[in-house]
Amino acid sequence: MNEERAVERVAARAVTVRRAGRIEDGACRHLLVWRAGPGWRMAGSGVLGGGLGERHWVLNAQVRAGYGRLDPAEHLAELAAAQGLSGPGTGLMTAAEVDACTWAEDGGATALATTGIGVPTWAAAPEAAEAVGVAEAVGAARATGAVGAAYVPGTINILAVVPAPVSDAGLLNLLTTATEAKVQALLEAGYDCSGTPSDAVCVAVRTAGPGEPAEPFGGPRSLWGARLARAVHRAVLAGARADRERRAEWDGPPTHPATLPGCSCEDVLAGATG
Repeated sequence: MNEERAVERVAARAVTVRRAGRIEDGACRHLLVWRAGPGWRMAGSGVLGGGLGERHWVLNAQVRAGYGRLDPAEHLAELAAAQGLSGPGTGLMTAAEVDACTWAEDGGATALATTGIGVPTWAAAPEAAEAVGVAEAVGAARATGAVGAAYVPGTINILAVVPAPVSDAGLLNLLTTATEAKVQALLEAGYDCSGTPSDAVCVAVRTAGPGEPAEPFGGPRSLWGARLARAVHRAVLAGARADRERRAEWDGPPTHPATLPGCSCEDVLAGATG
């Protein structure tokens, strides 16, 4: 059993996520990069490279609160090129502090979350809510104690990795399972919501080799679905609790006008919650 767990942990820690900084909008803003390389298939809702197919990297970029560019896919492509990323990949954005990412692993499945819950919302809100502006939504959230008095923006971005081949249907099922686990974590953290309006999820699985069978299932009671769900649940639960604590006393992610040595980190999972 101990040997089995050791093998599982080695597989999980094969996912190495790097942090880097760049100057944008007058401040140093950080981003996370997973250089997966060939041999991975991903399904996700990222504005860049979302959908289903082979992907070689994942980038999660922190942007300023009130981000107003109308070409986020092009922006993410620029950031990817600046990091030397090539080939197909997927890009996510968030106004949350990516330095505060949380992660967890279970049986070889790894989940990394950047959690900002500035505007908590239910997916199936009443039709009238579509016309309610962000200011009204924030006011309601503050009234329930869901957000702090000053800092508002945020997004929950999730990267989940399964080191095994999975069919297309199973991969989409894993995406659903990850979302269900996110909602479960938010409810356990005391939030009355299913997420924020801008959440994104990316799930990566290995490409099947010649003659190698692909796992057909990804639901929460399947082998890899159960592991992924537990990993996502723990990562988001830790991130949601930490986000609430931060918002009680701060006015947004700390910024500085120049990139500092500490902005870069070769392995954020080595120091993040796990």
